[in-house]
Amino acid sequence: MEKRPRQRIHYLRTTDGVQLAWADASAGPLLVKAANWLTHLEYEWESPLWGHWLRFFSSHFRLVRYDERGCGMSDRSVGDLSPDRWLVDLEALVAAVAPRERFALLGISHGTVAAVSFAARHPDRVSHLLIYGGYARGWSRRGDPDALRTYQAITDLVRFGWGEENPAFRQIFTSRFVPGATEEQMNWFNELCRKTTSPKIAAELMEARGKVDVVDVLERVRAPTLVVHARNDQVVPLAEGRLIASAIPGAEFVELDSSNHILLEAEPAWERFRSAALEFTGLGRTVGEDPIFRKLTGREREVLTLLTEGLGNADIAERLSLSEKTVRNHLSNLFDKLGVWTRAQAIVFARDRGFGAS
Repeated sequence: MEKRPRQRIHYLRTTDGVQLAWADASAGPLLVKAANWLTHLEYEWESPLWGHWLRFFSSHFRLVRYDERGCGMSDRSVGDLSPDRWLVDLEALVAAVAPRERFALLGISHGTVAAVSFAARHPDRVSHLLIYGGYARGWSRRGDPDALRTYQAITDLVRFGWGEENPAFRQIFTSRFVPGATEEQMNWFNELCRKTTSPKIAAELMEARGKVDVVDVLERVRAPTLVVHARNDQVVPLAEGRLIASAIPGAEFVELDSSNHILLEAEPAWERFRSAALEFTGLGRTVGEDPIFRKLTGREREVLTLLTEGLGNADIAERLSLSEKTVRNHLSNLFDKLGVWTRAQAIVFARDRGFGAS
């Protein structure tokens, strides 16, 4: 099991004055996760549903994620919850986190909308686009009258029963997201629903998600793209994942044998997802293949990873919360272990052997 590192919580202010909470954890190649439905940066950090996702990504990347407006640790009282803000808020996050750096972008479920929109608008910024359980058109845009009636009913339940102490209303929602969950996992997700936002905002967000349509944006995405979807997903049909993969030029598609919109750690589909994500981002063949890298300590590996991204000593020190002197000492040690003499030689040596940024 991957060890969960410490996360750091920050805030930024959007152009319309909303405070967005965002968090980063670990070091390595940067992975930005677009906000999906119902997050809470602190509460989900210990989650029995999301914990293995966060451990996995933060063990291989510098993981950056945020709570969307109206949810979690971000401002709850906001006037504009429209889909137009989703992309603008993601752009604000990227400007704060990585104003010039290329990075991998992750869109899960609803987060796909902002992710593909960003990738299409900023083709020079996204090195890899990873989509899981995503959609480009909301439930009212899919031409399915049964799904339309179902979601309209669920929206009404959310509006009038979301905040009740009795979790029965939220249970209807939860059972669609993770039908294979244990009682503990179900209870946790029910509590997430209640803690992360109000009934009014939850209903508004659900209605906005139902009306979204960014299908015409997909053909403008130029980043290498991997689309992964569970075969029997009850929240987002498999056809929506196939639509995304067919519309984005050169996209790769992986179909998983699962019914869970949030993959559970114990199911084989989770291991398949992990392998596909690492292979796609070029990290499936990193540390461990060349025995020489086994000589490096964990901290030296972090320093080398950031070095291959082109960061200087001051930036590495800031990223890892170290002094510049300590960074110089780590560099000197890893140069000795790798048998190189300069930064440039270390970068070439590491990249030629598949270590660090792809």
